[in-house]
Amino acid sequence: MHQSWLPVASDSDFSVHNLPFGIFSDLRGRRAGVAIGDFVIDLAEAYDLGMFPEYKLKENVFRKPVLNDAIKLGRAFSRYVRTVLQNALCNPYSSLHQHADSLLIRMQDVQMHLPLQIGNYTDFYSSEEHATTVGKLFRPDNPLFPNWKHMPVAYHGRASSIVVSGTPVHRPCGQIGTGDMPVFAPTKALDYELELAFVVGMDSELGKPIPVSCAEDYIFGVLLFNDWSARDIQRWEYQPLGPFTSKNFASSVSSWIVTMDALDAFRNDLAEQSPEPLPYLMHENRCGFDINLTIGISPAGLEEFEVAATNSRQLYWNISQQVAHHTVTGCNLNVGDLLATGTISGSSSPEKGCLLEATSGGKNPVSLKNGIQRTFLEDNDEVVMRGYAQKGDIRVGFGELRGKILPPASR
Repeated sequence: MHQSWLPVASDSDFSVHNLPFGIFSDLRGRRAGVAIGDFVIDLAEAYDLGMFPEYKLKENVFRKPVLNDAIKLGRAFSRYVRTVLQNALCNPYSSLHQHADSLLIRMQDVQMHLPLQIGNYTDFYSSEEHATTVGKLFRPDNPLFPNWKHMPVAYHGRASSIVVSGTPVHRPCGQIGTGDMPVFAPTKALDYELELAFVVGMDSELGKPIPVSCAEDYIFGVLLFNDWSARDIQRWEYQPLGPFTSKNFASSVSSWIVTMDALDAFRNDLAEQSPEPLPYLMHENRCGFDINLTIGISPAGLEEFEVAATNSRQLYWNISQQVAHHTVTGCNLNVGDLLATGTISGSSSPEKGCLLEATSGGKNPVSLKNGIQRTFLEDNDEVVMRGYAQKGDIRVGFGELRGKILPPASR
């Protein structure tokens, strides 16, 4: 690929190798765009100018307030759009360059929105390090349940409360167990969970499982995901059916969907699974993605402090196995559904993807700056998650996922 005529910093998440999709708005309304450096390419205007001549659509799908209809056109369509834009960015005589004044909008001048209409959201539990560390807090002699290495464990979350980066989150109230009698109070153990969320890009048929060998064909791209959790509420309610109100109050996603095509260069081989999974979960060339991930906390009025740095290459179950297991009963997936990885953690203390792990269940506070510590999140703390993959001078990133904690909402 040649050099882009549009200057893009070498450490930008939004290089010409990336070109993620999102939904933005300005005075001209809400529509689809692609990120490049410090700019957004207006896809709706680009389509009207005839930049994508191989697709003659009945309507301009890029003028929709969400990306679902564009995604339904298939990965061949999104691949074509990315290729056209990559070529245009490297050609100083392209329509994109000629119409740069109308097609390129500075990111600082736009507002980003939730890029999808999310019908369903499933949260997996795919990090062995996370599952083991959390398990040891409650079951020191038997941290992993017998089923964990035989299937991708998951629960169905709440899609209606998923919000885009920058949306503040109110501290939830709920039942907190004290012995046999609960009290109703604001959570005192508010936590984040660093995850990736895979975006379903193709409907599957009800009653028809998706084979693991072609499961990835059903995935459009990936977002950063923060599964906010109220740990004290969770401890009281999770038995016997798992988390409910401790998780359903909010989950946050990053603004830009990084496509599977953009991540293709960053695949990594995964360790052999032991015990060997059942045949429907086995496939050749099982791989993950080598994505660097960080978490920062900014207390009110203070600078951000990085509290964790980890990598998604350490996940035990990959997206193909998750899709195969999710649909093995015939459950259907729909475009816009999210399949989240669960908390991504490593083995060392700086690699923990949530405060529950980092503080050993609240026993050992995390030190920030100037004597400030955190056991769990306090009001007006802002959590900042970032992710990027890099190989040589090729960098593909997700931008930032931000969420600020506000006091409980008035009843």
